[in-house]
Amino acid sequence: QMQLVESGGGLVQAGGSLTLSCAASKRTYSNYNMGWFRQAPGKEREFVGATSWSGSWTYYADSVKGRFTISRVNAKNTVYLRMNSLKPEDTAVYYCAASSGYTRNPNEYGSWGQGTQVTVSS
Repeated sequence: QMQLVESGGGLVQAGGSLTLSCAASKRTYSNYNMGWFRQAPGKEREFVGATSWSGSWTYYADSVKGRFTISRVNAKNTVYLRMNSLKPEDTAVYYCAASSGYTRNPNEYGSWGQGTQVTVSS
């Protein structure tokens, strides 16, 4: 199973930006589609966006479309989530995950990171 480690979370003011990174341990990382999810206290885990194994296509939840961007550098076994125009409602623990499918269903992701906290103050 692939190990995933997120980093880059923190505290930011509304309107600010953050970039999260997700580093994978496995050389076959480049074979997997990668997703980002988030979970706020008392809420279910929510799909944020996903990218294909090649990075040639991405798609996003409506709540983040136009503000968040996913990219990946397979040579570095790393996928990124660039978050702009952050809002207090973006506050959550953010997770990256790997899937052999192209899906927003968290049950179809087999490997998960430990998560990184993002807090947006108003």
